[in-house]
Amino acid sequence: MGNKKKEVAIFGNYRNYYGYRVGQSFDEDPRVKVMKREWFEGKDCLDIGCNSGWITITVAKKFGCRSILGIDIDGDRIEDAQWTLRKVVRASVTSKSTNTDKNADESLIEEKRDNSGNSPLSGEKDLLDVVSFQKGNFVQNWHPPEKTTYHVILCLSVSKWIHLNWGDDGLITLFQRVWTLLKPGGIFILEPQPWSSYYNNRTVSEEASANYKNIEIPPEDFQYVLLDKIGFRRVENLTSSLTGTQPGFNRPILAFWK
Repeated sequence: MGNKKKEVAIFGNYRNYYGYRVGQSFDEDPRVKVMKREWFEGKDCLDIGCNSGWITITVAKKFGCRSILGIDIDGDRIEDAQWTLRKVVRASVTSKSTNTDKNADESLIEEKRDNSGNSPLSGEKDLLDVVSFQKGNFVQNWHPPEKTTYHVILCLSVSKWIHLNWGDDGLITLFQRVWTLLKPGGIFILEPQPWSSYYNNRTVSEEASANYKNIEIPPEDFQYVLLDKIGFRRVENLTSSLTGTQPGFNRPILAFWK
């Protein structure tokens, strides 16, 4: 047998991305540790490039969002995220069961809803009512449900893939759309990948290869663009309190206020 073929994800949509980042202790993702409850509690939130949904769900559980929508360009990752959500809800319903059958999970949740009329999550708002996932290309054609605006928008380790696939224009579109979708006083939490990381992924597609050669806005200039061009009024670097990341993932996490 030959060697296992390496996964190619031209949009950064790796199937086991969170395993690369923080192992299996998903609730302990160090990026979440630098975020503050008051930013999210009772607020409407958006997670751009949610992948399999672990960060989206963790933020909802830890900080008590009123709503949080995760979007991703890859429909398979959205299916993973929906399954992750059902799994987490089921674990909240009963920590004793080890049954991982998807149909059993869905049946249990629906049965509890039908029989009691109450949230299946004892003592907390039903995650199924708080968290949702949707396939969409944020840069090109995605629109929020019913012209919703958000208190917080997350974009964690996604900007490189937008940059490589749609160039500087795509990056500016990302920033402009985030600005438009944020409520006044809203927060944009950005984790940009460093320029050095672009090199390894520059040839994942013909578009990425061409765009890589023409990029004129390096990640170190993102802060300048967001403040001076897009119009965010201030920025806070959250990285100083970030610990526990695996080697190679010590990236800045920036919070921008509209």
